[in-house]
Amino acid sequence: MHHSLTIDQDVCWGCTHCMKQCPTQAIRIHDGHAHVLSGLCINCGQCLHACPHGAIRIEQTPFGEVTRYARRVAIVPAIFFAQFPDTYTIPHICQAIRQLGFTDLYLAESGVDVLNQLSPRIIPKTGLTISNYCPAVMKLIQMRYPLLLEDLTLRRPPSQIMAMFARAEILAEGVDAQTIGVFYFTPCAAKIAQIKTTGSDESRLFQGAINMDTAYNKVREYLSSHKTPDPSLPDGFTFPGCTASALLWSTVKGECIGVTERAMAVDEMHNVIDFLEQLEEDENTNLNFLELDACAEGCAGGVLTVRNRFLANERLRHWAQSLPSELDDALQERIDQYQDIIRNDMEMERPIPSEALVWDTDTSKAIHKMENSRMIANALPGIDCGLCGAPTCRTLAEDIARSEASIRQCVVLKLKDPKLMNQLSKIWGDRSLGKGLYNGSDVS
Repeated sequence: MHHSLTIDQDVCWGCTHCMKQCPTQAIRIHDGHAHVLSGLCINCGQCLHACPHGAIRIEQTPFGEVTRYARRVAIVPAIFFAQFPDTYTIPHICQAIRQLGFTDLYLAESGVDVLNQLSPRIIPKTGLTISNYCPAVMKLIQMRYPLLLEDLTLRRPPSQIMAMFARAEILAEGVDAQTIGVFYFTPCAAKIAQIKTTGSDESRLFQGAINMDTAYNKVREYLSSHKTPDPSLPDGFTFPGCTASALLWSTVKGECIGVTERAMAVDEMHNVIDFLEQLEEDENTNLNFLELDACAEGCAGGVLTVRNRFLANERLRHWAQSLPSELDDALQERIDQYQDIIRNDMEMERPIPSEALVWDTDTSKAIHKMENSRMIANALPGIDCGLCGAPTCRTLAEDIARSEASIRQCVVLKLKDPKLMNQLSKIWGDRSLGKGLYNGSDVS
């Protein structure tokens, strides 16, 4: 899978803030700088928030790529509009987006209404169904909880459905498919990684991702110089319909709306991991539907958003109060025109497990290394100070067992008992730091 996060080594101070915040322990410090281990990173972006020096970057599609297409489609999630204060109306913001060069504008959450009309969601009364909406959570489950992949819903998320719908409408006008470019305004790094992963559904449906903070700055610049909407310019959405419940899809418990069976939502990645650990232990939760959000408060807490997540969600709820509970007949008929196209491609293939850092390709050697890591961990102080360049003593022990680190990196043990340090280094090996995880050779 493509990785959208990079660290600018010229700016990084090696302060360990990102390493300590990373929920999957995918960051190591070597030679005064942080490095991301691609085998453990899920692109959640929590390191970006934690970095006090601005050393972590998230790539995006250059905005100039948009102009390569004659029909330029923006699929914009509702949370983007909630980044702006109430002084800017939704039509005014839509007009600004169009003036950036987009010819067509679709609200991503309208995809919920398309899905509900063409294939109403049914949650089984027995067993657990897990939402596939959050891409960072999807990657986490593939990497660490593969047994739960069977519980993931296969229905495409709303943004993909709306990309399919928008393309179908434009193709029906007789437009050449090669001249249509569909771009998603994303609040998170994980969505960028999906879109840039060659062969993924996202890369097939979208020609690029525009970082939400970049789009916000461009739209805000236009709004600052155009205080009121221009009645001579187009505004509004190409598909001007969305129900109240659909609009709230990306908020915490938004997917649970309308679920009559037992449902629960967990937000913020550390909380998600804690809960999935319980599920993996076969704890009987009696749940029928589980919504998992990597970011606190759902997409409003995405790393590429700019506004306080609580204020953003409040504007979404306020906006939802003005929306209907059902689409009008004209919009429903418009959806029905493309029902065959969408129904034939409404489900994704079931995700397969993805490898994290492997112990060894040889099973017997892998088991031996795992046993060694436990013994090494028992010899380490267990205070998780991070001075060694690993987030915890356990992760340092695992790196040593894989011959990717040295026990001499433990500063506490070196100061406390140098003699024991020398003895242990003879037992576990004294690997030079010139190779391995800590100098970035296996790092994205």
